[in-house]
Amino acid sequence: MKTLKELLTGMDYEVCKGTLDLEIRDIIYDSRKECQGAAFVCISGTKIDAHDFIPDVAARGASAVIIEKDVEVKEDITVVRVPSARKALAELAAAHFDWPTRKLTTIGVTGTKGKTTSTYMLKEILEAAGKKVGLVGTNGVVFNGKHYATEHTTPESYELQSYFHQMVEDGCEYMVMEVSSQGLMMDRVAGIHFNIGVFTNLSPDHIGPNEHSSFEEYRSWKGQLFQRCDVGIVNMDDPNWEPLLEGHTCQVYTFGQNEGADYRAVNIAHHRENGFMGASFDLIGKSEPMQIKVGIPGLFNVYNALGAVAAALTLGVEPDAILSAIYRVRVNGRMELVYSSDRFSVVVDYAHNGLSTRSLLETLRAYHPSRLVVVFGCGGNRDPHRRYDMGGAAGEMADLSIVTADNSRWEKVENIMADIHIGLDPTGGKAMDIPDRREAIRYAVSHAEDGDIIAIIGKGHEDYQEIEGVKTHFSDREEAEAVLKEMNLY
Repeated sequence: MKTLKELLTGMDYEVCKGTLDLEIRDIIYDSRKECQGAAFVCISGTKIDAHDFIPDVAARGASAVIIEKDVEVKEDITVVRVPSARKALAELAAAHFDWPTRKLTTIGVTGTKGKTTSTYMLKEILEAAGKKVGLVGTNGVVFNGKHYATEHTTPESYELQSYFHQMVEDGCEYMVMEVSSQGLMMDRVAGIHFNIGVFTNLSPDHIGPNEHSSFEEYRSWKGQLFQRCDVGIVNMDDPNWEPLLEGHTCQVYTFGQNEGADYRAVNIAHHRENGFMGASFDLIGKSEPMQIKVGIPGLFNVYNALGAVAAALTLGVEPDAILSAIYRVRVNGRMELVYSSDRFSVVVDYAHNGLSTRSLLETLRAYHPSRLVVVFGCGGNRDPHRRYDMGGAAGEMADLSIVTADNSRWEKVENIMADIHIGLDPTGGKAMDIPDRREAIRYAVSHAEDGDIIAIIGKGHEDYQEIEGVKTHFSDREEAEAVLKEMNLY
């Protein structure tokens, strides 16, 4: 255990009361946790102010409280004031776990889209090079065959540092993580210095109450990553790359199709042959020329691969490891190729709004299917405009839309499907309704025609379905695989 004085080393703080010469068993920010011998960090949330729980944690044995505003503390307990409790939590947690990221090579990926796929590409590349890698992101925390579900893309700082500590204990050498704008704004990644930061792309998202007030603020927080890393790898084809880098302190390398990019993709082609569905491109520029084949469909995955390859080359990874990893990489629920043959292909993806649905279907159109079939629903107790938009995109882009259930939560599936048809029907697109999602997937796969591409979208990596408030196990990939096995194709 470290003393409170040791934990506070390098931080900006004021001792309001008590002594710093006491050993701290743990750092907590939830008053319901075990308090004995802990330092309690008082975070002022939008609904709950942890300062109100100081008497409770003091009575239950907390050794110190960390505050960020003037409060009267009558209890006999050490009180330390800091400018920001959230930042203090991150730095105290890092110190408590003995600064684990200083023992790892760290790579952070930020952007609106492509973070999950890019991090998995990097993980696959580094593992192909014989490295032990930990990963943090939308699909959870993964290292050494272990998987931990997480609530946020970027978990709270204490949990992050705990995972990093476990990675070090398990012998990991590298850590790759998705860095969200919320994670940066809420200081979840304070106390982490990244060796490499990667920027994928930017479009309006997470703008509104309790998130970002404007697109400019959203972009500014994304750009904070490049004030916390040694090397930045950025997509120069995105029009936001220069304003996003304002104030950067890192060395910058660029990637894209534009002339002048340090890592440039040329001769891009789409392939659907012999059970393979993906893309290829030639990499030129800063590196030796390489012919790269990406095992995930779509132009945007060429960009994801470009960023991942550029980061890997910057780290000194050998080309052979890069080429083999990018060819075989698969990401759960992100343009995930469940099955592909000369007959038909089945893809599972997380697309769950109009924009992402349209983008996905446009991508699959580039592979010239004889029919493009899409199976989808929409979540209940959510903005109905998402249903209209998804219905409109599917009606315009797909040859057949199979409308079904998603996570209906507390709404009736039939009502959600009716809302989808408000957007779908005016397009004149062919559609059918199968309310049971399992049966919808079964119908789509079992009735596949030669040359079809079947896209099952909306849930992606999720392994549950929520109906009438009850969650049960459900995986789009598993359901598709079950039908394929019955057809003796899997």
